Amino acid sequence: MAVEFGVLIPTRETIMSGRPETGPLLTMAERAEAAGFDAVWIGDSITARPRHEPLTLMAAIAGRTRRVRLGTGVLLPALRNPVVLAHLIGTVDRVAEGRVILGVGIAADTPAIRKEFAACGVPWDRRVGRFLETIEICRALWQRDNVSFTGKHFTLDGSTVEPKPHRAGGPPIWIGGSGPTGLREAARFDAWFPTGPSVEFFAEHFPRIQAAARAAGRPAGAVAGAAYLTLAIDPSPAAAERRLHGFLESYYAAPAKAMMARQATYAGPIEGCAEWLQRWIDAGARHLALRFAGGDQLAQVDEAAAKLLPRLRRG
Repeated sequence: MAVEFGVLIPTRETIMSGRPETGPLLTMAERAEAAGFDAVWIGDSITARPRHEPLTLMAAIAGRTRRVRLGTGVLLPALRNPVVLAHLIGTVDRVAEGRVILGVGIAADTPAIRKEFAACGVPWDRRVGRFLETIEICRALWQRDNVSFTGKHFTLDGSTVEPKPHRAGGPPIWIGGSGPTGLREAARFDAWFPTGPSVEFFAEHFPRIQAAARAAGRPAGAVAGAAYLTLAIDPSPAAAERRLHGFLESYYAAPAKAMMARQATYAGPIEGCAEWLQRWIDAGARHLALRFAGGDQLAQVDEAAAKLLPRLRRG
């Protein structure tokens, strides 16, 4: 499988900077497509880290692009009603003509995210069960009519949702997360899509996830490897590190070192970045979603397209 590259659209950063206009975000998606990226990604948070609603923005990007795939990096299904979510995604996938990738997560345990769940009326201690049932219901509604379901959290009695997604059976579902629950459930999904914490961790756990999928009767290669990686590229390692630390601390309101222990990050010259990304590819990652830490996003899209992607695709 060829290596693919995606780029994160900086919805959170635009809110933080007081510039919520969507025009620059749509322009960046168009630029990423023109530059040769394979996908654009949009994060999700309702109150914990406010940003544009991902599925709505995805529909707008779908209308401005033709080739790139459109992914959520990552959506929290437990915060949504599963029937409404299935309807939204089915419609967006129709708009995008089958280009949607549904990246999903269970939710990290932080005070802000616990507060977000409370604000949405979702009990924190029920998030895993709601997550699993929501995914099961969405898949059923995308595949057939008159769906009935009885679970601990949701009940359906002969429900049908239209339109069905453009892609038969619905979009591929990629699960993020490197905690125990995410690792345990990853073998059931189409890809494992963690934010880290390191390439060594990925290299250790990805083969285990693939083995678990085969043991469950899935064909070889059923679970792809992907990674969400944060980059601060600068000829000066010190300047790159300062930018990365400042970005992480403003984005997460937490010490940079704490975030770097949980997320895979690189700060330094572009040559070293290419070598670092190659390590993820060697470990089995076949889709790398790149988040640029601050700075001129369009310029970094162009630089990565010119200096990173050709080298890594050749490798």
